[in-house]
Amino acid sequence: MQPKFSGLYAITPDVADTSRLIRMTQLVLAGGTALVQYRSKTTDIALRLEQAHSLAHLCRKFRVPFIINDYLDLAMEVGADGVHLGRDDVGMTEARRELGAEKIIGISCYDRLEYAIEAERQGANYVAFGAFFPSTTKPGAVPAPSDLLGHAKLELHIPIVAIGGITLDNAAEPIHAGTDMVAVSNALFNTRNIRSTAESFSRLFNLNRHSISHHLGLANVT
Repeated sequence: MQPKFSGLYAITPDVADTSRLIRMTQLVLAGGTALVQYRSKTTDIALRLEQAHSLAHLCRKFRVPFIINDYLDLAMEVGADGVHLGRDDVGMTEARRELGAEKIIGISCYDRLEYAIEAERQGANYVAFGAFFPSTTKPGAVPAPSDLLGHAKLELHIPIVAIGGITLDNAAEPIHAGTDMVAVSNALFNTRNIRSTAESFSRLFNLNRHSISHHLGLANVT
């Protein structure tokens, strides 16, 4: 299942209560997220397997791609649509060999455009840059320069994800800079109305597309 790679990229929080995690993710899916990533740094192996199976089933019902962060073996076991890999995870080549050509592989490139160029060369489906803002999920993340997205759009031919401290208040900045998706965790799942928040993030992309179309229309008139 190949996503449209445009809009909200939801990253699940560490939640030990599987039922609660599923309820929250269902609200995100109902709000129109384009992709869901399961990210678990603190749960044990058995709980990760339980949660990943449940989320994979839920995402299939909504026909939204489901990605596993870090764990290639877990992605294969639950039949996820792909995997997202960081600097210390299994390499791109091995992941592609294990998953096959049809699965999605995303690569964290932090603040390094050269990482992204190499990831695209090796066959990545998308790359992620960040953190663009201070992040509560990853407080030690390396800051990415604000002009990185513009440079990346000129060099890359695959979709770009912006990550790191993104909220409804600042998401317009990376969207206007050309990112295809914004990855959000805390500012999405830790809100009073999760579905409404997901809808609001998605609406930012619709507004940006409308703005671009309007600008092109005016340019054609002149």
